Amino acid sequence: MTKVWLGGIYFKEEGGYEIILKALNHYKKRLKTLNDSPELKDSAAMFASVLNQQARKTVPKINETIEKIEKNLDIFQNTNKLQEDIPFFEKALTCYEADIHKAEDTGYEYFIKLVGDMAKARTDLKLIKTALDKINQFSEES
Repeated sequence: MTKVWLGGIYFKEEGGYEIILKALNHYKKRLKTLNDSPELKDSAAMFASVLNQQARKTVPKINETIEKIEKNLDIFQNTNKLQEDIPFFEKALTCYEADIHKAEDTGYEYFIKLVGDMAKARTDLKLIKTALDKINQFSEES
């Protein structure tokens, strides 16, 4: 029995790639503006330096992943190449989701600016939930 990644169908045929790309771009923006985050300002200086170091390593991976998505959308079979990036997609989606909630709940200008159009972001919450579910779906084939 082989497993077929149903997330590939969601990605290409259902337009799931759009919310994933949006989340990846948000994640990149978040990492690039980490020094402005109210959460980081409350942490110890040593911790902030470690986070910034990790952010500098992660941004190029985000760029590579965005490029990989854009290159592999043309042919359905190629979307299976994206399967290995599921944990990274989840990280970007949950980051975007958390920042939307922080913008709503805290009202911090940093999160509001980071998220942008709050009305659109609220509709993205449902898309994020769907994406998190669908990118993890597999079917068994014999």
